[in-house]
Amino acid sequence: MRRPERLAEILREDITEVVGFELVDPRLQSVTVTDVQVSENLRDAKVYVLVEGGENEIRETMKGLQHAATFVRQQVAMNLSLRYVPHLHFVRDTAEENASRVGEILEDLSSKGEFQEKETESLES
Repeated sequence: MRRPERLAEILREDITEVVGFELVDPRLQSVTVTDVQVSENLRDAKVYVLVEGGENEIRETMKGLQHAATFVRQQVAMNLSLRYVPHLHFVRDTAEENASRVGEILEDLSSKGEFQEKETESLES
């Protein structure tokens, strides 16, 4: 495992703890850290977060995370013995939302019978 990948895993665990237990902002109660990607030069890290709620709530939560990024970085620096802690950039993770939406579409198509017809057509070919 390369160094950026090892650092990303360590950062994900530590950022999850800081966001989950040390931040008291009520906007950040529904945040789950899903992944961290560190740049090759170890100077920047994208922190992917899953946020529950409506669009306005998600927007406010992302503002809160950007506001707390410096505090989270300082806490991570205190917890880990690193010479340099990457700058944290919080990004909304939409993978689960997209998967849920695709599941809803497939369920809707199969309830209408359209999905099953396509399956049998492809099996006959």
